Amino acid sequence: MKIVFFGTPDFSIPSLETLHKENYTISAVVTAPDKPRGRGRQVVPVPVKRFAQKNNLPVLQPDDLRDESFIAELKRVEPDLMVVVAYRILPPEVFTIPGKGAFNLHASLLPKYRGAAPINWAIINGETETGVTTFFLEEKVDTGNIILQARCPIGENETAGELHDKLAEMGADVVLHTALLIEQGKAQTSKQDERLASRAPKLTKETGRIDWSRSACDVHNLVRGLSPVPAAYSYLDGKKLKLYRTEIVDEHEQKEPGRIIRGDEEFHVATGQGIIRITELQIEGKKRMNASDFLRGMKLSVGQKLSQ
Repeated sequence: MKIVFFGTPDFSIPSLETLHKENYTISAVVTAPDKPRGRGRQVVPVPVKRFAQKNNLPVLQPDDLRDESFIAELKRVEPDLMVVVAYRILPPEVFTIPGKGAFNLHASLLPKYRGAAPINWAIINGETETGVTTFFLEEKVDTGNIILQARCPIGENETAGELHDKLAEMGADVVLHTALLIEQGKAQTSKQDERLASRAPKLTKETGRIDWSRSACDVHNLVRGLSPVPAAYSYLDGKKLKLYRTEIVDEHEQKEPGRIIRGDEEFHVATGQGIIRITELQIEGKKRMNASDFLRGMKLSVGQKLSQ
């Protein structure tokens, strides 16, 4: 069975690697155009392109998915199936090309968390379980009929980065199983229940701003839901302070939100309800570090306040 694979970031690679190892014919890998990155603004291939080139897979990098030459190239390779893992929204002109259809791997238990950042929002909202879903593409985003799902617990201190890696590996198995069912003509689908739908919109700068009047649980979930990128943040003496890991010390004590309660060997901050311990952070102009290392070089006073 000939497959055209669509994907760009690291999350896509385990799925592509698994299909390749299982000897499916990858007729083309479609990924985002290379862009300048880093301080030197050097043009660096995107992760999926690097994997494809290493494994001698043909790569397409269209700017416009409706470009006639791109669509003609897709038709020329005559794919049986399209597999989409962390890519842009495909127009109908593209996803209707293969005879066996096109399916997407989404990092949530659809219809929950439709949108660009399902992993982050599941953690931010305090979910204890998530998973992955494969579904056939339809014109309306993330609404197609479900093929397979796999569930995954979320640890109480698990970060978005850790969950991302776990779901990428789990997703690869589900993608392979889905492709096999489609190839054998055994794929059974179910409609999404619109009553259960929720959104996972793109993250913005404001998403990461910590509101210390929220509960310790809410602040903790925001921090881990945005770690390692883009990272939740506050301000200490006018400098941006990114938080990567926290722990809940107390869920009930009420002190003035944002006040530093302890700043000697540990970094404790009051929230609207409860106290959190900051364990990993980055102050503006410095590297990311453990709170203990930060406190050795930075004197904090009880009563100092973190601001929004």
